[in-house]
Amino acid sequence: MLKTEVKKALLEGTVIPAHPLALTEDRLLDTQGQRALTRYYIDAGVGGIAVGVHTTQFEIRDPQFNLFETVLKLAMEEMDQADVPENFIKIAGICGPVDQALEEATLAKEIGYDLGLLSMGGLSDLSEEALLERTKQVAEIIPVVGFYLQPAVGGRVFSYDFWHELAEIPNVHAIKIAPFNRYLTIDVVRAVVNSSRNEEIALFTGNDDNIIADLLTTYRIDVNGERKEKRIVGGLLGHWSVWTKRVVETFRELKVVRESKQIPAELLTLGQEISDANAAFFDAKHQFKGSIAGINEVLRRQGILKGNWCLLDREVLSPGQLQEIDRVYAAYPHLHDDDFVKDNLDKWLDN
Repeated sequence: MLKTEVKKALLEGTVIPAHPLALTEDRLLDTQGQRALTRYYIDAGVGGIAVGVHTTQFEIRDPQFNLFETVLKLAMEEMDQADVPENFIKIAGICGPVDQALEEATLAKEIGYDLGLLSMGGLSDLSEEALLERTKQVAEIIPVVGFYLQPAVGGRVFSYDFWHELAEIPNVHAIKIAPFNRYLTIDVVRAVVNSSRNEEIALFTGNDDNIIADLLTTYRIDVNGERKEKRIVGGLLGHWSVWTKRVVETFRELKVVRESKQIPAELLTLGQEISDANAAFFDAKHQFKGSIAGINEVLRRQGILKGNWCLLDREVLSPGQLQEIDRVYAAYPHLHDDDFVKDNLDKWLDN
């Protein structure tokens, strides 16, 4: 069910930003800004886009907003208009109970998305066995990217056996590992390597607090006395929805460096600088309450978004978060892509 070109791109790894939501001050969809975001990511050189995910705000599915289908179609229209290559990875977020997940998977497939990023969030009443059955049903409709969502934003801790069984599901092709926890990250890697589909599963980091180290690390896992190696090959990240041109450039450098097996110490320093910036954007000091507003604030400063507004009134910047964003913006000018955005903004905003 998954196109050969897309499967190859997944296994090789690439940059996939989690697409935000552009709103007006009245908290209505800003179609101009939404299209501009997609154009920004494509021109920045990403290898795919994930739409309808946490960064897009899960509330787009609520009847009062009813934006899920609209934002999926808008992004697809822009990808079609840009004539992205055949290996461009188009991912739609899928969540909710079984019936909702199946409905969203069907819609995403009809619109033209390659894979569904299947969230396990908000389903604390379901056992691991029930969630695996849900995954199997969704995978019958659309190829699946599993998703380990961090507990601080609605995820939960899963067992090693859960990830091992999920990896065995035939139409699961990747897992986004985003528990923001080293131990739980290793759990997923071990589970996949020990599965019969190890070579079929691409691992992507969603650990926005540890991006560079995740992408540089080769895991060596013992499987019945045989040492097997596995890498986290790419990233699907909310953090990569900002300063994306520099992200793409850095990722290309990382791919070259990790093949050489000689890791410059400077890259580890870069990793900590990125983690510091992420702490400001994602509002780590307040358990990530301002994460979406923080991402939107960076895009507002660059002029792509008109404001940092979110669908829900309570989704705002936390006290002191604005000052933290000021701090990291000043501290790490080599991480932003303001000049690139400035040179292209008029074109992206031209509807």
